[in-house]
Amino acid sequence: MAAPPRSFSAAEVRARCAQGACLVRCRRRLYDLSAFVRLHPGGEQLLRRRAGTDVSAALDGPPHRHSANARRWLEQYYVGELEPAAQNLLEEERPADVAAQTTNRMDPRCKTVDLDKDLVDWRKPLLWQVGHLGEKYDEWVHQPVDRPIRLFHSDFMEALSKTAWYVVFMVWTPVVLYLSWVSYTSLAQGNTRLFSSFTTEYSIPVHKYCFPFIFLLGMFLWSLIEYLIHRFVFHMKPPASNYYLITLHFLLHGQHHKSPFDSSRLVFPPVPASLVVVVFYWLLRVLLPEVLGLSMFVGGLCGYVVYDMMHYYLHYGSPKKGTYLYGLKAYHVKHHFEHQKSGFGISTRFWDYPFQTLIPEETFEKED
Repeated sequence: MAAPPRSFSAAEVRARCAQGACLVRCRRRLYDLSAFVRLHPGGEQLLRRRAGTDVSAALDGPPHRHSANARRWLEQYYVGELEPAAQNLLEEERPADVAAQTTNRMDPRCKTVDLDKDLVDWRKPLLWQVGHLGEKYDEWVHQPVDRPIRLFHSDFMEALSKTAWYVVFMVWTPVVLYLSWVSYTSLAQGNTRLFSSFTTEYSIPVHKYCFPFIFLLGMFLWSLIEYLIHRFVFHMKPPASNYYLITLHFLLHGQHHKSPFDSSRLVFPPVPASLVVVVFYWLLRVLLPEVLGLSMFVGGLCGYVVYDMMHYYLHYGSPKKGTYLYGLKAYHVKHHFEHQKSGFGISTRFWDYPFQTLIPEETFEKED
């Protein structure tokens, strides 16, 4: 028999909030969001200000109507029930503007997450289990949970699949700096010309001062590649009958959507990343003169490093309200929790406009 939920008095809620805990409630249900405040897209201070209050109305907005996944996510932090007298006392203590809000019940479809009764066995590596989910996989993988994921039985393979954010910066920044120097000094020799393979009379010399523009063009090209990979590779919908494609999808991106705040899986590990980098380097070398291809490649590589660092920050950072990164964080979290078929831009929303995958703005009817 499951133990009954713990009861909390009003004094205990006030004491824990005074000690720095972030306890919120939906009617009598109490949640401890202390471990989540830094991750909240609205910012830590927004949740801190709501400590000890009823957030039922806030879940329905404005300014943001929380999705079914967000409500399901909230249930992971459930700690118990308020005593009936405690609820009445805390209601009286709330500011008038908060108490005046309409209290709504949580959507009954958003049941408490019971990880012991999930479709997979979380005590074992998940990679070889998800392929058996079949038609249930797509819904399951887009219901995020707050817990780390183990993919492989082998400790060595598991270690290769995890990466701290600073490893990407430490590995690739020296490569970007070195190749930038090689590209610039090669262009400075004055031997690089456009269209020289077709004609020598009308070929165009490429000056060394063109390097910054070629570099930026490579970064711009990366932003398009980032969008296309995210949309058409990472968000492919594998056939329910294909065990291997489901497994591949989970390895590439599904595990990130299932556990979006697993800090060890937010950036691309250098070993598999190096294989992809070599492919793009070879393509640019084939399509462009050697130095031009290298200059554009190093710009794209820099764009990738910026993208990976930004992706980590959008999950774990706390950007200031009103800044560009604040808007991107809210945008990316919406992609994870509600709009998995849109919002594919991460470092920029630019490509979501022409490809018509922009996450729609929320609208609320004016109250009488």
